[in-house]
Amino acid sequence: MPQWPGDPTVKFTTVAQIPDHGYYLRGFSIGEHSATHINAPSSFHGNGISIDEYSAPSLVVPAVVIDICKQATENPDYLLTIADILIWEAEIGEIAPDSTVLLYTGWQHKWLDKNAFLNQDEKGNMHFPGFSKDATQFLITERQISGVGIDTHGVDSGQETNFTTNSLVLAKPRIVLENLTNLNQLPPQGTTLVIGILRLRGGSGSPAAVMAFFS
Repeated sequence: MPQWPGDPTVKFTTVAQIPDHGYYLRGFSIGEHSATHINAPSSFHGNGISIDEYSAPSLVVPAVVIDICKQATENPDYLLTIADILIWEAEIGEIAPDSTVLLYTGWQHKWLDKNAFLNQDEKGNMHFPGFSKDATQFLITERQISGVGIDTHGVDSGQETNFTTNSLVLAKPRIVLENLTNLNQLPPQGTTLVIGILRLRGGSGSPAAVMAFFS
């Protein structure tokens, strides 16, 4: 799987085998922000809560999907704007409070090609779309969202080095989901997400099983 530069690699160690022990067992290690995952406030704020402190009800949230595939195809560094949100709302309706806003960029289709997914230039800088600071602040203050998610490796674009959207959203125990997939199968609104996590004590995040329900 595409790993964020510097993140720990996934490792499997065989502990027991059937011929020797009568059963088969492996141990494994993986970074907290690997694969489809959720970020916790403690990953960006020293006094923020860790992933094990999220309540079960807080991990069941309504979701909307904003499609910026066209913009991201034309500009891999594209940032969601307030104008994009207002255009979406003019067609679909105002984003309800406590919604998690999912950004469908089309990057999910690049998952099997690490080079395309991270899209690094000759200097190692990554290029993929994300949420702009203004759009994030608008969603938090004007729409009172519960969180954000995206099908890239970060809700902040590849060119954002300060993790602004992560920091803004996780100033409170909200939802930040990254490396999502199948967003093209979801309706613009009317989805409920159920987020399964590993309750890692003191964890900065966790690989997540994100299930979407809609009718």
